[in-house]
Formats: sequence, C-alpha cells, structure tokens
Amino acid sequence: MFVKGRDEASELVRQAVEDGYKRLLEPSISNEFGTLSKQKADEEAIKIFVRNLEQLLMASPLGQKRVMGIDPGFRTGCKVVCLDEQGNLLYHTVIYPHPPKNERIQAMLTVGKLVEKYRIEAISIGNGTAGRETEEFVEHLDLPEGVEVYSVSEDGASIYSASEIARQEFPDEDVTVRGAVSIGRRLMDPLAELVKIDPSSIGVGQYQKDVNQAALKKSLDQTVVSCVNRVGVNVNTASPWLLTYVSGLGTTLAQNIVKYRAQNGPFRSRRELMKVPRLGAKAFEQSAGFLRIQGGSEPLDNSAVHPERYPLVEQMARDCGCSVEALLSDKAQREKIDVGRYISDEVGLPTLQDIMAELEKPGRDPRSPLKQFAFDPSVHEISDLRPGQVLPGIVTNITNFGAFVDVGVHTKGLVHVSQLADRYVKDPTTVVSLHQRVMVRVIEVDQQRERISLSMKGIQTN
Repeated sequence: MFVKGRDEASELVRQAVEDGYKRLLEPSISNEFGTLSKQKADEEAIKIFVRNLEQLLMASPLGQKRVMGIDPGFRTGCKVVCLDEQGNLLYHTVIYPHPPKNERIQAMLTVGKLVEKYRIEAISIGNGTAGRETEEFVEHLDLPEGVEVYSVSEDGASIYSASEIARQEFPDEDVTVRGAVSIGRRLMDPLAELVKIDPSSIGVGQYQKDVNQAALKKSLDQTVVSCVNRVGVNVNTASPWLLTYVSGLGTTLAQNIVKYRAQNGPFRSRRELMKVPRLGAKAFEQSAGFLRIQGGSEPLDNSAVHPERYPLVEQMARDCGCSVEALLSDKAQREKIDVGRYISDEVGLPTLQDIMAELEKPGRDPRSPLKQFAFDPSVHEISDLRPGQVLPGIVTNITNFGAFVDVGVHTKGLVHVSQLADRYVKDPTTVVSLHQRVMVRVIEVDQQRERISLSMKGIQTN
C-alpha cells in the first residue's frame, strides 16, 4: 500500500515491511487476540461453574436426623454407616446384596437390625456405581414407617475421603468408611459437607481444568462464602471447616471457636464469642450476624439481626408494649410497627425492611424443603430407553450448550439448549437449575457410543 517505488531501496523497504509483519506484528496480534479470547471463554466457563456450585451448595437439607449412609458397590460390597443427629459416626459395616456375592438375605437382616438399633430416620444412598440397584434393594425392605430413602450425588466423596480433613475427622477409619459418612452427611446438610471439598473437584461445570485456575479459585471461594453466610451457621454444631467460610473468621479463629466450645460447652449468647482467644471486636462485628445460637439467652441470637441492631428491635418491642419474644411470635404485634419512625442517619429503610423480614421468620433457612424423588421403575439400563418415552429425571450438570439429566441409567442424557423449552433459550440456567426434578422425552439413544438425547419441549415440569 505504501511502497510505490521500483528501485533497489524500495525493494529493501518492502522486504523489511514483510519481515516485520511476519516475524513481529502478526505473532503479537495473534497472541493478543488469543489471550483476550481465552479470557472471555474463561469468564464464561467460570460464570457457569459458579452458578452450578451455588445451586449445589444451596440444595435442600434434610436437617438433624439419624441417617444411614450407604456407598454402593458390586464386587466390594456396599459400605454402610449409621450417624446420629449431629453426623457423628455410630457404627459401620459392609453388606453384599449384589453380584458376585449375592448375600441378599444377610444384607436385608443387617440393614433392618441397624435401622432399629440406631433409630434411623432416613437412608442416604450414593448415586454412583450400583446406586440404582442399592436404592431398589433398600426400598423393598420392610422398613419402619417414616423411614425415607434418598439418592444423593457422590461427586467429590472420594476426594474428601482421601483428604487431610477426613483423616483429621476419622483417623482410625479407612477411605471407604469416610466416603459413606460423607454421603450420609450430604443428605443432612449438603452445604456443611461440601465446604470440605475443593469446589473444582465437585464436577459441576465445564472446562474447569482448562480455565485460569487462580481466577476460578477466587470465584469459587467467594461463592462458598456467600452461600455459607446466606444460610447462616449454628455456632454450637458447626465444624471448623464450615466456620472458616464465615465472614470475618478464618482458619485460626474457626479452630479457636471449636476449642472454646469443647472446653466450655455450648455458647449461650453471641456476646460470649468475644471470650474466644484472638476474636476481637472487628471480627465479631463482621461475623456475628451470620452465626446462630439456638435456645440461647437472647432470642435474636438465632436470627440474622446483627447484635448492634438489638437495641433498635428492643425499642420496637417497647413501643408495641410487648417483649422481643412476643414480637417474634406474634404477627399482630409486628404489624403495629411503622418502620418509617425508626429511620435515622445510621439505619436506613432497606436495613429496617431486612430486620422486619427477619423478625417474621427468625433463623429461617433460605433453602427449600427436601422432597423425595423416584425414577421410572421400568428403566434401569440404557437398553430400556426408547424414543418417545417421557421420564422423570434430575439435572446433574449445566453447561452453556445444555443440561445433563439423570433418568436412572448409568449414562446421563443431554438436553441440548435448543430442546430446553418451546422458545429460544440463550442461557440454560434461566430454564433449569442443578438438582431440579424435570420431565424429559427421549429423542435418540445411541447404545454403542452411550449417548442419550433428551428434550423438554412441550413437557410441563416443576
């Protein structure tokens, strides 16, 4: 474009330009463009991973009940553990209800005796190898009325069982027992158990090994902190690993809280946290609103109301002519409150609205109640699937090209983004969420490549 001459000097300039472009400019431009493209791709992949992790951490908890955890297996048997309401290990054994041993009668007797002896209220079964077969085995047992059976994701359970945290919790047990304990605890409180596992090992996302690991870890850690603080933490039952993610606390303070609790008994008020070594005023200010104390001396300690706002709530109670306890339990008393009267330079309307919402349901868990789920009893293997079948399923992973759904066979089916709804879908997370119960239609089954194509078009789902 710019070298117009035809002499020797012009030819030298032309060669210099070509050399400069090929050797310097083009590689530089390509590298810059590649870096920007990779950065955008990383951001999108991390965004999807974060959304999936949040949904997984906020999964419905069963609560504090006596649980039997079963880690299924064929050749090595099913590892069985019995846990108390706090998730402490009471007993463990192995049963062999499946081939090659087929000790089905003995397994039935063992499970029945353990359920009765340890007053088991729910049974949690891992959804990995032999999971469906074990679930059917347990459901056909003559269990006491009220004992519910659940299938839970065991992604990352093997990572936990071999971790330093698991060795600290169960130094005398092998990895199989630790894995079964994790499966049982996940039913009781998924959040409290999953915080012990490196989020990138949980397996909800795409390309997590290819993205910028520092950016991924930062985003995932922030997500865990956000979820823990949104739910709140019972300071008298929480593990040090769960307390670590509470705002204002860290590894040292979390360990100190647990040590103080072990030496002095349960905390009776949030203010007592100030007696914990190295937990100063700043850490208390940052963490107190996220820590819960049930049955303590101060009723507001089991709410998200921060201690610095207790005087404000007490003033509201006095203005209504009642106690704080009555304000928490009596809707009629709360309806008397005109929040506009309490606006000040320190407390704005949004804060007051948050306080009123918390007074209405103090200590509420934002997670939805746990519901039982059952696969189609006629479907066990991929060979049982036929195009046109409509089946119940559970969303196990979400990517930007669709959602993977478990319909009760070992291979997860894909609902492509174009098959998620009867409308154009750009972002799959606007239609489905992780662990959501859905109804799907089988479109195509490729047994040789073990691929299942599914659709949610024209099907109403919850």
